[in-house]
Formats: sequence, C-alpha cells, structure tokens
Amino acid sequence: MLGDRAPVRFSAAAKAEFRDAVLWYEEERPGLGDEFARAVRAAADLISSGPERWPTKNGLRRYVLRRFPYTISYRLASDVVEILAVAHHSRDPAAWMDR
Repeated sequence: MLGDRAPVRFSAAAKAEFRDAVLWYEEERPGLGDEFARAVRAAADLISSGPERWPTKNGLRRYVLRRFPYTISYRLASDVVEILAVAHHSRDPAAWMDR
C-alpha cells in the first residue's frame, strides 16, 4: 500500500488533452472550462489518495468523471500516479492505450 498520497504526473499527451478540453468547454460557455479543470484536478487528488481503488483494464486504471464525459486513465509506476490520458468517452481507447 502506498503512503497517504502518491505524487501525480500528467504525461505530455494527457496535459495536451486536458488543455484542449478546457479550452473547448470555455468556448462553449464561459466558466465551464474552469469547472472542467476543477473536476479533473479533484479527480487527480482523489486518485492520489487511493490509486489502487479503481479497476484495472488492459493494464491501466480508469477513473470516470461524473459530470463530464471523460475518463482519466493512469498507472502506478514507482509509487507515482502517471496520468496517461484525459479522454472523451467518444474517443477510441486504442488511440491512447499504447502510451
């Protein structure tokens, strides 16, 4: 079992996906991008407090956001949570499974 909190790192691709989604939501409705960003950050914080809590599929763990149609895919590597994708549910998982 890991300590109280595992450090969280976003891969470059996950950072880009996160940024692009924030910008898209902000264009749709001012303030919505900030709400999405808060939801992703809260999810990352929750994951860091118990990264082994969410199920594994194809070697990755997945956390599904409640309000937004996004999944955060991550793995544990040397007691660090590596977020590999911030993926919209309409996106083909094969696009990011090999990260």
